Amino acid sequence: MEAATRKLVRDRAGDRCEYCQLPQSDLPLARFHIEHVIAKQHGGTDVTDNLALACQHCNLNKGPNLAGIDPQTGRMERLFDPRRDTWIAHFERRGLLILASPPRGEPPSQSLT
Repeated sequence: MEAATRKLVRDRAGDRCEYCQLPQSDLPLARFHIEHVIAKQHGGTDVTDNLALACQHCNLNKGPNLAGIDPQTGRMERLFDPRRDTWIAHFERRGLLILASPPRGEPPSQSLT
């Protein structure tokens, strides 16, 4: 990947993980990854709209997945996409915890960290 592409992705993300919002400066010895939002094995490409900055924890947990099973409903749900979704609409921060935003009227219950 070209240096200019890496810089664009990092600058666009504000040097923060686009999944958990952790600043790169909080983990100076662990360089964040430029990852494919939609993995190449699922038809994703190297265009910048398909690239996101991710800490190692988020990148390894997301992997090539596009969806996951909601543990409360048992339904398959599309994973957060930092190019299509707004972080604040999907998550909320409570101290050191990141909670998935619930459907309207329900309390948050699932910690993501």
